Amino acid sequence: MTKHVHLLYDFARPHTIIATSVQVITMLIIVAGWRPLTPDLIGLALATLIVCLALNLYVVGINQLTDIEIDRINKPWLPIAAGRLRMRTGRRIVVAALVIALTGAAVLSTALLITVSVIALIGSLYSLPPLRLKRHPLAAALSIASARGVIANVGLAFHYQSHLAVDLPLTTLILAGVFFFGFALVIALYKDLPDARGDRLYQIETLTTRLGAQRVLQLGRVLLSLCYLLPIGVGLWSLPTFAAGFLALSHAIVITLFWWASFRVDVNQQQSITNFYMFLWGIFYTEFALLSIYQLTEPF
Repeated sequence: MTKHVHLLYDFARPHTIIATSVQVITMLIIVAGWRPLTPDLIGLALATLIVCLALNLYVVGINQLTDIEIDRINKPWLPIAAGRLRMRTGRRIVVAALVIALTGAAVLSTALLITVSVIALIGSLYSLPPLRLKRHPLAAALSIASARGVIANVGLAFHYQSHLAVDLPLTTLILAGVFFFGFALVIALYKDLPDARGDRLYQIETLTTRLGAQRVLQLGRVLLSLCYLLPIGVGLWSLPTFAAGFLALSHAIVITLFWWASFRVDVNQQQSITNFYMFLWGIFYTEFALLSIYQLTEPF
């Protein structure tokens, strides 16, 4: 039993599981605010989390099912590429995940059903022929940025509002939408850095194969810095409240750490690039926590 759970965990890509979980919980905190933690609220969070994790499993699973040969070069540790999970079993898992996601979303709210349906469609178009958007750098980046950065956040906010009957914190949501769209663009750029060898072999055109790793790394630095200027600027403009100071200072610290880490990357070593990419995901998780703290402290 433990072996099967571990296999499913690997198939679902751990860093995306963490990102989805943090996103679901953080958006609830942002929308609910200081509402007491009741059994109903916990139940809502858990049910939403199950739906979103199932959706995440579908999206990452279908990508692995269509990238087996490439993954054997770029990510040989993945279950299907490594031969630990049979193709037929992978298909069954992906179909079951989609059914759970759509059914659960339909039960919970219209907003969540629309969100899940749109993201599942984007995930399908990203991986499956004939469009296979991942072959086109701009389309691939926009797909990831819109799904992970905007649609998921906005959809979760309206989903929670439908249950809690509260006014949405529009300033925080707009800030989160713009910020995470840009952040997800950088993730989309950097996700191909460790995969250059396999992408070139199978003629998958990415900005890394077109421009080279060093230029893509620098482009990401610029884009992410622009993203961070937004919350830093909002914080400075709103001083002298505690929330404003926290928003500006915390983001200044994080972007400084990012630049420090980016200059330590050896673009000629795949492990170094992979470690940096995982560090970027760590910053992504941190950002949800920072924005939730900002929202909770805004009245002070």
